[in-house]
Amino acid sequence: MVQFFGSKTSIDPRTPTKVSKLVTGGLYQYSRNPMYLALLLLLLGWGLYLGNAFNTLLAAGFVYYMNTFQIIPEEEALTNMFGKEYQKYCVMVRRWF
Repeated sequence: MVQFFGSKTSIDPRTPTKVSKLVTGGLYQYSRNPMYLALLLLLLGWGLYLGNAFNTLLAAGFVYYMNTFQIIPEEEALTNMFGKEYQKYCVMVRRWF
């Protein structure tokens, strides 16, 4: 979040069209979605803490949901906004890790 605020761009994942700058440094040079990755790791860690294998299914559902309804629409919007710059970034950096 600090990187987004430092770049003076929107952090709201519901409105990717409000983004004014492509953030590719810091954690974003390793993962295109470090915030979602952190949530996934939190889910997996919570499942380990609880000793509950069901949380693995929840984590898989989270990945499916985020890819389908959040990440892919974000990527389409960013491709429309930043074109080849974003496509090059996608080739260099994986979606999750």
